[in-house]
Amino acid sequence: MISTDFKIVLASNSPRRHQLLREMGIAFTVVQHRAEEVYPAGISGSEIVCFLSEKKAASVIDELADDQILITSDTIVWFEGKPMEKPANKNESREMLTALSGNKHTVYSGVTLMNKIHHKTFWVETEVYFDDISEDEVDYYIDHFKPFDKAGSYGMQDWLGMVKVRKITGSYTNVVGLPTAQLYQNLKEFIQTCKQK
Repeated sequence: MISTDFKIVLASNSPRRHQLLREMGIAFTVVQHRAEEVYPAGISGSEIVCFLSEKKAASVIDELADDQILITSDTIVWFEGKPMEKPANKNESREMLTALSGNKHTVYSGVTLMNKIHHKTFWVETEVYFDDISEDEVDYYIDHFKPFDKAGSYGMQDWLGMVKVRKITGSYTNVVGLPTAQLYQNLKEFIQTCKQK
């Protein structure tokens, strides 16, 4: 268990991140980051998520109290050398799922821990292997689960993840939205660093 005098603040509206942090047994409050989620051209998957996670943290750090620790995170799907963002519409969603069908992709998450004095950013990657997804299955998934708020247009924890993910290598919760085991260890170490001032 993480027991600390510090108060944890999560800068994320993601219900999946909220749920994972609660299931870790961590009490937290939520704030809204004000960062525009754009990044320099030419950087890779792990660099993108670390850049955006730090950018989110920087947008709210001035609001933090001395006894608070901020957590920010960013997750992307990386496929064939390019990021897959959240789909803007049904057609984009269909294109993404068709591309992922029968293939392997990588999910990257970057996590930033920050207080008034210290900060630390780390990243985690998970390889995800999909079975073939038929056109009917793609349409069923989009119509019933509307995955427009998810990078790569799918949720590991919902129908498509249950019936079409053949194998993963790495952290399952990373694909859901927050690498919990790595966060737990890094947060414990970060708290010790903050106590030392």
